Amino acid sequence: MLKSIRMRRPRVVLSAALVIVSLVLGWRWLAGSARAAGEAAAAPQPIPVETATAGRADVPVYLEGLGTVQAFYTVTVTSRVDGQVQKVGFVEGGAVKPGDLIAQIDPRSFQAALDLAIATKAKDSAQLAGARSDLERFQTLAPQNLTSTQVLQEQQALVAQLAAQVKGDQANIENARTQLGYTTITAPIQGITGIRRVDPGNIVHATDTTGIVVLTQVQPIACIFTLPEDALPALAGALSAGPVTVTALSRDDKTDLDRGTVALIDNQIDQTTGTIRVKATFPNPHHTLWPGEFVNARVLVRTERKALTIPTAALERGPDGMFAYVVKPDSTVEARPLQVGGTNGALTVVSGAIHDGERVVTSNQYRLQPGVRVNGVAPAPAPVAEVARD
Repeated sequence: MLKSIRMRRPRVVLSAALVIVSLVLGWRWLAGSARAAGEAAAAPQPIPVETATAGRADVPVYLEGLGTVQAFYTVTVTSRVDGQVQKVGFVEGGAVKPGDLIAQIDPRSFQAALDLAIATKAKDSAQLAGARSDLERFQTLAPQNLTSTQVLQEQQALVAQLAAQVKGDQANIENARTQLGYTTITAPIQGITGIRRVDPGNIVHATDTTGIVVLTQVQPIACIFTLPEDALPALAGALSAGPVTVTALSRDDKTDLDRGTVALIDNQIDQTTGTIRVKATFPNPHHTLWPGEFVNARVLVRTERKALTIPTAALERGPDGMFAYVVKPDSTVEARPLQVGGTNGALTVVSGAIHDGERVVTSNQYRLQPGVRVNGVAPAPAPVAEVARD
């Protein structure tokens, strides 16, 4: 029995030793894992960002303003005489040319007035012819003292009076003919007709202000838009060099509606808004522009050749001005101050502490500060927007 107890004691001691060794090894493993986890948690992780490369490009520089399309000419066609409308000669919304019939007013009373004026002239012309014949006879008899000087002078006055009356009759004829012509109302310009305001059978008057129809010329068409007064030197300089191109875009800047040229700059600045009005003309061959439409007008003032550019998304504004985060070779970022030039929306011309080929951060800038490590990836290529400012 004692021998059996002595044989089991080494086994117990060995088992206890193995348990103690296992506990020590487990404790050291757990302590090492916790230390490694703490070190990993303490080390700052790189911030994921998108980057792009500064490079040189030809950058068109634009000025942009909100504009309103206006008809090149607008005419409210009205009657110049009183009368009843016999016929309307246009189709609402249709195109008309100069001379096309708009409306016909009953001409009978005006034709009668013309005929009366012609008849009156004929009567007075006959009287003038008789008076001149008598005058010639008196002038022949006067040297022979066969007629008195008084009779001769009275006959001369009568001839002059009838001659003046005939001239007045001719003026009446011209006036009557003009009034008769006003009964046929024709289009004074080429354009598009609006909604008809008078129907056949209605009486119109020369004093009516509503008119029969409104004509608008839309080929070409005009656009009035505003620019900040600070843009005046750039625009004036561009105009002095030649025609300045203007693009009319839809309100979402996604569709080019037409391209034209600047016609003029208004002769004064609006002091209440600090803006200047500019007029542009567009050929409008497909009627994509319509009077009263709001558009965005984009004016090309110059093109900067081989300029250093970065994506506009990389620009940040700080207390000391514009800057961008530049990725250094060790994957940390540095804030570089910049001077900003022209932009075409997606790209901006810059100068300052940045060089061709350096990488700039274009996303997640709000998480950055100088010295932070980043994990930069190139963004997916996107189309370059053509909305631009000076």
